[in-house]
Amino acid sequence: MQKKSMDALERTLRQASAAGAGFLGQDERRLAVILRADGGAVRRRGLTNARIARRLLALRQAGWEGLGEPVSAPPHCEVCVDAARGTLPCPFGDRGSFAKVNTTVRNLASGQKITFSDLNIHLIAAHGFYEGRGAQFRLDPEQLMDTLEMGTIKKHDGIH
Repeated sequence: MQKKSMDALERTLRQASAAGAGFLGQDERRLAVILRADGGAVRRRGLTNARIARRLLALRQAGWEGLGEPVSAPPHCEVCVDAARGTLPCPFGDRGSFAKVNTTVRNLASGQKITFSDLNIHLIAAHGFYEGRGAQFRLDPEQLMDTLEMGTIKKHDGIH
């Protein structure tokens, strides 16, 4: 992405009214820094944004079957989907829009809980974007991967 385009996108993400405080929240870091940091967290676990997005989509679909009631999802999660009227466009300018559907996943073993939207799934899959710190729908990659029990932290043992 060209510098001018990245700057314009960053302004859009900071000002996006549909996301309350914007998609970057109170995060003062530049968009490129946020993307690099979150991408690094994902890679350290041996994962990809696409794999995380597929897991989120699978959980959303499992939860959708519950018609608003919590359902079980392996390995030991509880999923509940809540839908509202309307759609949201992708702030990156992609074609189409995304239903206002929120999915809440509770890991029954750890007690951790995350909530994500259909737009979050798209933003992760298409742009590697988990939103900025303080944004209403920020998904911290570390917390997300922990809650979903995805990937392992690769440690160096000093052996080459």
